[in-house]
Amino acid sequence: MCGRSSGTAAHDWGIKTLKISVVKSALMLGVALGPVLCGSAAFAQDAAPVQTQAAPEEGLGDIVVTAERRSENLQKVPLSVGVASGDALRTYTSGGDDTLLALSGRVPGLYVESTTGRIFPRFYIRGLGNIDFYLGASQPVTIIQDDVILEHVVLKSNPVYDVRQVEVLRGPQGSLFGRNTTAGIIKFDTIKPSNDFESRASASVGSYNSVNLDAGVGGPLIKDLLSIRLSTLIQHRENYVDNRFAGVSADNTATPRKDAMGGFDDRNVRVQLALTPGERFTLDLSGHARWYDGTSTLFHRGALKKGSNDVSAEPRNVVSYDEANDNPQSYNTYGGSVRATYDFGPAALTSITAYETTSGFSRGDTDGGAAANFPVGGQPNGFGQSQGQIRDLDQWSQEVRLAGTPGGRFNWQVGGLYFDTRDITDFYQRGFFLTGTARNPNNWVRLHNVNTSWAGFGQVSYELVDKLTLTVGGRITEDKKRTQLLKTADTAAGVVTYRGRTDVTLKATKPSWDASLLYQASPDVSLYTRVAEGFRGPTIQGRSAVFNSDFTTAKSETILSWEGGVKSRLLNNTLSLNATVFAYRVKDIQLNGNDVNGNGVLFNADKADAYGMEAEANWKPVPNLTLGAGLSLLHSKIRDKNVYAQVCILNGVVVCTVEDPTIKVGANTFAQIDGNPLPNAPEYNVDLTARYDQPLGNGGRAFIAGDFNIQGYTQFVLYKTKEFTANGNFEGGLKIGYAAPDDAYEFAVFARNITGEKNLKGVIENYMAAVFNEPRIIGVSLSGKFR
Repeated sequence: MCGRSSGTAAHDWGIKTLKISVVKSALMLGVALGPVLCGSAAFAQDAAPVQTQAAPEEGLGDIVVTAERRSENLQKVPLSVGVASGDALRTYTSGGDDTLLALSGRVPGLYVESTTGRIFPRFYIRGLGNIDFYLGASQPVTIIQDDVILEHVVLKSNPVYDVRQVEVLRGPQGSLFGRNTTAGIIKFDTIKPSNDFESRASASVGSYNSVNLDAGVGGPLIKDLLSIRLSTLIQHRENYVDNRFAGVSADNTATPRKDAMGGFDDRNVRVQLALTPGERFTLDLSGHARWYDGTSTLFHRGALKKGSNDVSAEPRNVVSYDEANDNPQSYNTYGGSVRATYDFGPAALTSITAYETTSGFSRGDTDGGAAANFPVGGQPNGFGQSQGQIRDLDQWSQEVRLAGTPGGRFNWQVGGLYFDTRDITDFYQRGFFLTGTARNPNNWVRLHNVNTSWAGFGQVSYELVDKLTLTVGGRITEDKKRTQLLKTADTAAGVVTYRGRTDVTLKATKPSWDASLLYQASPDVSLYTRVAEGFRGPTIQGRSAVFNSDFTTAKSETILSWEGGVKSRLLNNTLSLNATVFAYRVKDIQLNGNDVNGNGVLFNADKADAYGMEAEANWKPVPNLTLGAGLSLLHSKIRDKNVYAQVCILNGVVVCTVEDPTIKVGANTFAQIDGNPLPNAPEYNVDLTARYDQPLGNGGRAFIAGDFNIQGYTQFVLYKTKEFTANGNFEGGLKIGYAAPDDAYEFAVFARNITGEKNLKGVIENYMAAVFNEPRIIGVSLSGKFR
């Protein structure tokens, strides 16, 4: 890493190469063993805690979650947890959609968006998130895959596949899961190796030559001792967006070009080994790899007209880009973990060691159009191009947890965590890519980012009296961040013009805690209340140095949250109804605006308040019909009369309709954001699902299934405008098919975004540019299992 001698650096690179080689070797071993496991296979169907494809039953099945680091019935967990089954997620992504973005709105209170393509999704729970597009940005939503924390924004984009269940834990989770969970966590649990042969596969093809394969196969290598599971996700789409710019390109981008952008290849593999040498000891090893090449987000310049947020006139599959070489994006990610558990009888000791690494880049025409098409004074105007590149990122985490054997009136767990991530990241601006005398080979910066954290935590649950259980948890965390500027953005002649800081360190040590009461009113009805406090660590924004602007920083934000809810099973277990009301206050909330260069700027506002509710229902009025509904309501407000955000300015002119009070500071205009809702925080979200199975004479079933989502008023930026909002965004999916007897296989035709809605999902303010949702995909799918 930076700052060490060349000998030390070479030694580190040698270790790193060895680690990656070990991961690759494990993957190759798994692939080699695959045919041995599959040799006598025949097709069948996947089983999961929440079934969407299994044969109809009289009632609803139980849902088991691990929200408190132990397996529990969802109805008896004293916090708000939304669950999506693996089958449901595979339905949403059958058209090749991003496996993470596809979750947006599918669980009440969860919103996901991206303006940086498939390698940088941004997550929001109950309205709390971060709109910053900086590669070093922190988020108040933590992603956990198979008990491994994924902290960096690129690691958070690791696709989920061969997944058993998705759990969304809403509200602060600072006791068991730590800092940067002020909004909550999203927890993905994959299908694990077992002592019996198990496999499943879902494959589909659709519009734009979209291909999606999500598969897993596993079983015993040595009966009762060693098991393996191999999993893969392969997603492909052909380029389908035409670049119609026919003018001169300053960086030699080939124009015009048909089918120039929009496609991707996302290839993923995972190998898991489970060793059980005795009744008390288990050892689980996992290694994974991702090779991704695709297109970064396409911005449509001028799609928004002043005074309106209507984008219906803008074609989805046409752009006019004069630069950026078709917005390429490419990342390779590798990782692995070792989980060891020894059961002493009264308690079990668990150790989780994990390592993740990634490298890659994303380049884009950030103005979203051709400058020649938007002249000022007869001259092309509004050039924009940038590239972010991670040269190397290494994340280590080590967790140790001791937990009493579940059961009885008293349950407990204690543990500790050490976390370390460091990266070398470059940011390149337009001058670097130009040709001829206009080129500036020094128009880029290099940053070295280090984040270390340690924590100790504990939780106890005690049944105070019959049916009333108190749970209390606490954690102490130290979080430290350091950013060094290793290279400044100089003139073409090599003159250093940067005058800001080159080395910034922030550190915070804070407690977090929660307490809850769960009352089992009857075997079918539980009531709970919970109060929790959490924090997000301090943050540094170093990318601004590429514009010769000083770093910006934000100190820690803290949240105090309260919620109360009911969880119920009614009508002979044919109806489940869970509902929660909540309120929270975030102090020193971290926000992100823009500077005069359109670059992100970090700052703290005094506070933000919010309240709302989430409700989820599943109903089987008859054995062959299953209905589901989810609803979230949210009212949020930023509260700070002294905080302003720069508005949509191009060439000194405000180009959008600002509805907040404004002030002028030099040539810039700033809006007062006091009283505004949090950005990307829908006021409501409705999700509806339905499936009907018609039994056939041969023992098979014909079925029809649909899912529909409606998103309420959403503000995309900190200040209020007529243009940068959406209200009533709608998307629906439909699937019609046949399930063979005994669920041997399922064949279906499907449509995602069936009505072809063109929804506004994000904006680039000064260029009045729009970001759209995924196009309509129509296709066929085949799913099943090998035995």
